[in-house]
Amino acid sequence: MVVLDATIVNIALPSAQADLGISDGNRQWVVTAYALAFGGLLLFGGRIADLWGRRRAFLIGLLGFGAASALGGVATTGATMFGARALQGLFGAVLAPAALSLLAVMFTDARERARAFGIYGAISGGGGAVGLILGGFLTEYLDWRWTFFVNIPFALVAAAGTWLVIREPEGGRNRSPLDIPGVLLSALGLVSLVYGFTRAESDGWSDAVTIGLFSASAVLLLAFVVTEARVKAPLLPLRVITERNRGGVYLSLGLAIIAMFGMFLFLTYYLQVVKGYTPVRTGFAFLPLIAGMIAGSTQIGARLMPRVAPRLLMGPGFLTAAAGMLLLTQLETGSSYTGLLLPAQLLLGLGIGTAFMPAMSLATYGVQARDAGVASAMVNTSQQVGGAIGTALLNTIAASATTAYVADHIAGATSRSQQQVVRLEGMVHGYADAIWFAVGILVVAAGIALTLVTVGRSATGSPTDEAETHLPVSTH
Repeated sequence: MVVLDATIVNIALPSAQADLGISDGNRQWVVTAYALAFGGLLLFGGRIADLWGRRRAFLIGLLGFGAASALGGVATTGATMFGARALQGLFGAVLAPAALSLLAVMFTDARERARAFGIYGAISGGGGAVGLILGGFLTEYLDWRWTFFVNIPFALVAAAGTWLVIREPEGGRNRSPLDIPGVLLSALGLVSLVYGFTRAESDGWSDAVTIGLFSASAVLLLAFVVTEARVKAPLLPLRVITERNRGGVYLSLGLAIIAMFGMFLFLTYYLQVVKGYTPVRTGFAFLPLIAGMIAGSTQIGARLMPRVAPRLLMGPGFLTAAAGMLLLTQLETGSSYTGLLLPAQLLLGLGIGTAFMPAMSLATYGVQARDAGVASAMVNTSQQVGGAIGTALLNTIAASATTAYVADHIAGATSRSQQQVVRLEGMVHGYADAIWFAVGILVVAAGIALTLVTVGRSATGSPTDEAETHLPVSTH
């Protein structure tokens, strides 16, 4: 629900905007309200899971997310819609870290852990593409409100399963008093950072408000780090992120998400604007990516994780994804779907699925049980910030390249139809230029994984090299 909701609403946004009378200037808040609440409160949500228990936090997150979705589905004004989206973000910030930390504390057998995280990695990686398919189908054949209502049965079935099946291991809660200064500083700092990138995409990097938001974010997050180093019961114990393996995982995941979010954005516009695909056809065009992610996570990553070191899956996985992204740099207005987009998506999916699976497992492996929730929240935080950066940064690069291309070629176009062709060619040229940066980002992610992630076969629970022997493996 959480990953799917990041994209499913985008497809329905034009219809919702028209029905609710939302202005062009305010429509961004349908997406931004969710992103700010989710990104800003993730660390708080992870700490709540450690404090209340992951099963209880998971249930509260599920039911709250379902209720907020129902409110969005029956919204009759823009203000109600913005409020519903903010509530979805709030409960999503509780739900996401609770889900991952439940896996971390419940699956300790090597093979079961590999299988569980393989499935989780496939869902996490493919959820955005599923959102495009489902959003297009519901909007085109039913009504945009069903992009919200669809969450309700998901939430109820998952809550019933949680109540009947899940039994969280006893102990491992962090009952220390809540670090209120840490909550405020982290929430305000992350909100400023995510909103800064959102503003940069719409108003430019030199905009005074954009610069102010980035400056405020730097000050607030620095103050947060200083506070966490001094307080007795920190919201985010620095030991969670300073351990080199987990730090390497958070950094490489964030970079990979930057590249992936840019690719989703460009391919969606390419297929609909340049190729003229309907929303439903666009969604189905992403199926090879989903298939590749599922195969990479469950058939490659899950099978090899008990046998090889995580870096030997993450590094090659990111490089395989970079090869798929490299194919997309050849994008032209007349490019063939089967000749270019299909193999590129398969390589991207296989690479990301293979890399994400051990990364998700290692991000929480070895943490003390009382830190499992907040360690899980760091995974989601790196993904959320990476998504905001990817959307803003790569879109800015593409827009600049498109503007330059059109300026250079528009003079030779004498008719309106020729000018339209030049604009489409400029759009695709901009996408290809930005995708080159995405290739470089994935190569850097591979380098970080191969360099910083030095732990041995992390799923086995037995140290295989010097780096692993220093990990506190109290939960295993």
